Amino acid sequence: MGFFGKIFTWWDGATIGTALHTALKGRKVGEDADGNRYFEARDGRRWVIYAGSNDASNVPAEWHGWLHRTHDALPADSLPPIRPWQMPASPNLTGSTNAYRPAGALERGGRRSAATGDYQAWTPEG
Repeated sequence: MGFFGKIFTWWDGATIGTALHTALKGRKVGEDADGNRYFEARDGRRWVIYAGSNDASNVPAEWHGWLHRTHDALPADSLPPIRPWQMPASPNLTGSTNAYRPAGALERGGRRSAATGDYQAWTPEG
């Protein structure tokens, strides 16, 4: 993204203001597996610089807890190791081309299976 894009957009990466604030007042405290970087200021404010587009569902649960002060210790220092049965965090796919679309959905052609005849419509009496 070019210089003007950084000035005028907030939805795809950090703006110039966030980058300046990060450079002047931020202290990097960690990075998650997706490449998101986490910062803290001397006054206690915390924020994230996303590796891709600004999508809060890309923040793993352990870092979400740190950002919202559910726990003050960094995730690597305070949480138990990942268990083998735990799955990695996945982003919210709603509204994207990879969203779940069941059979019969308009986005899949709007075709549904034929009625089986086990339904009888209700009609009011007289």
